[in-house]
Amino acid sequence: MLPLVEVPEIVRHYAPWFASVFSPDALAQFQRYVSGLIVSENKTVDGMNRIFVIDVRNQSSLNRLLTASPFSVDTLNQARLKLLASLSGTRMKPKGVLSIDDTLLTHYGKHFDKIAYLYDHVQGCYVWAHNLVNLHYSDDQTDYPVHFRLWEPVEVDALEAGLQAAGIAIRASKYTLKDTDPHKWRNYLLGLWRRHQHQPDVQKLYHSKLLFAQQLLTQFCSDHPTLHLPVTFDNWYTQPAFCRFLDQTLRVSYVGTLANDDQVILASGEKRLDAFDLALQQEHHQAIKEGTIPVFQKITIPYKGQQETYYSYCNTHRIHNFGKQRLVMNHRQADLSDTATFFISNKLNWQAPGITRIRRHRWPVEVYHEEGKADGLDQYQVRDFDAIYRHIALVAVTYSLLRAAHHDQAFLHTLQQQIKTKLDGSAGSCRRTTQAQALWALGTFIATALAQGQTLSQVMQPVLAAVSS
Repeated sequence: MLPLVEVPEIVRHYAPWFASVFSPDALAQFQRYVSGLIVSENKTVDGMNRIFVIDVRNQSSLNRLLTASPFSVDTLNQARLKLLASLSGTRMKPKGVLSIDDTLLTHYGKHFDKIAYLYDHVQGCYVWAHNLVNLHYSDDQTDYPVHFRLWEPVEVDALEAGLQAAGIAIRASKYTLKDTDPHKWRNYLLGLWRRHQHQPDVQKLYHSKLLFAQQLLTQFCSDHPTLHLPVTFDNWYTQPAFCRFLDQTLRVSYVGTLANDDQVILASGEKRLDAFDLALQQEHHQAIKEGTIPVFQKITIPYKGQQETYYSYCNTHRIHNFGKQRLVMNHRQADLSDTATFFISNKLNWQAPGITRIRRHRWPVEVYHEEGKADGLDQYQVRDFDAIYRHIALVAVTYSLLRAAHHDQAFLHTLQQQIKTKLDGSAGSCRRTTQAQALWALGTFIATALAQGQTLSQVMQPVLAAVSS
């Protein structure tokens, strides 16, 4: 465990941006908490508290930051975004892209507020977890979370009562499921909720991930009325009602993702997309033999300072349940031997390079989920739901500080003078550099203490205690 003799430079440098969010004492705890998220391997409150070898405090002080401090997560988030907007590298740009995605925050045990038994597609099994829905921003210079919400499982009894109060008829024959098959009973009520969620009194009874996504995007459009950014998302979020909401209500451009078995409507009837792709491949190879225009065109897109090549089919088609869409089918191999990816957009005049570039910017939200977990996104031990939400907000601050540092020349000059290194731009690189700066500060502290006459055992006792923890 790397001990800290002071709050790292990156946290001290940006702390003034958050002074209005916290009381003076809470601001000090905020700095210690974010320092722990960056430096400590153990992201629990106790683990982060133990790394401080100077100004030692009880871990309950950090715990109260999550459970008792009156700071507002919304205000904290506004301060974080204001900081990012102050730097040209992290400021939102006209060619930026928004993406919607969610991730499971897995825990062993069900004694956390509003935790649910959810299917993990990575592990291929059900796990106890919270589900975090993120609205993420990305451009070629940076990326970071914008807004986020924790999904809450439905309260079945409250849903039943709410549906009845709203005048939604519940079939008498279904009531036996309450005792014989509670899972089917829950699914039946959720089915009623979905069919009637257009009614305000019904919608407020439960918030699905799709509804959270709508709310996050609605908030973004309200906060940034002149910034018209496209939205991209994976297959789970590419659902007809969600796409119609984006197109007709918010009037924003989107790029969604289709699956192999989604249906394109042709003159000859409906056809699966994978079968359509095979038919187009045959036409493509035949065209090459005959020296005519191939079906799949070679395109190149910019992404994060690199150029990427694809072989793309792009045309307007009717897609089953979605209506008229711009359809893009991409291969990475020139011979089309790899598996195709399928994207749709409501912008019928867009071409394959633009649609592909926007969809490519969905990947950074996956990176955030991975790096955010390295920063402690899923390592909380607090049980209260609001405290968990605060922890997640502080992880978002940590990730954003690491992003901001790469574009802050004043900060970089100070840091690089100390440790004689250069940042490569990733959050992971900045985290490692901050850890190196902490080691530099530790060395300076030890050398100063020895010069003042302290013995080596006196100096090292609190350091070794932190390391052994």
